[in-house]
Amino acid sequence: MVQSVVTMLDERENVSPHDELEELTGMRTGSASPPENSVLGRLLPDFHRVDAEGVEEKSDETAGLNSALRSLNEPHIIEAKRGVASVLLETLPPEGGKVSLSPEQADAWVTAVNDARLALGTMLEISDETPEEIDPNDPRAPQLGVYHWLTWMQDSLVTAVMGD
Repeated sequence: MVQSVVTMLDERENVSPHDELEELTGMRTGSASPPENSVLGRLLPDFHRVDAEGVEEKSDETAGLNSALRSLNEPHIIEAKRGVASVLLETLPPEGGKVSLSPEQADAWVTAVNDARLALGTMLEISDETPEEIDPNDPRAPQLGVYHWLTWMQDSLVTAVMGD
């Protein structure tokens, strides 16, 4: 799952337009438009989506601001997500078993597990109305089980990192 997230992020980065600004200034920029893929949209959301009352703003000013912020920040966000995924994959025992992590590695795991959980939750269209358990014959049942395991893993990691 984590490698799938990295692959999606790599594909997003590869479809970004040619970056002439980086050639001139050394500043990397990315795509100014939001991802069309719903999973990438969840992993790389707009910087401003909803106001305090929950009303979505669709003004030209907000769209322009989101585009500028996305263009300037998305490459760094992708790089950070790729970095934490790399830490998780490198510290995962190839044959399974006990995992011992430094505090920095545990922080990376929290973020990487969160990204995998967000991706899977988006693919499964998890919402507040999604039941905890579904019919075992439902084709989504195995994936929902993985989603719940990722939720447990994320909670366990956060608890360990916070020292509770």
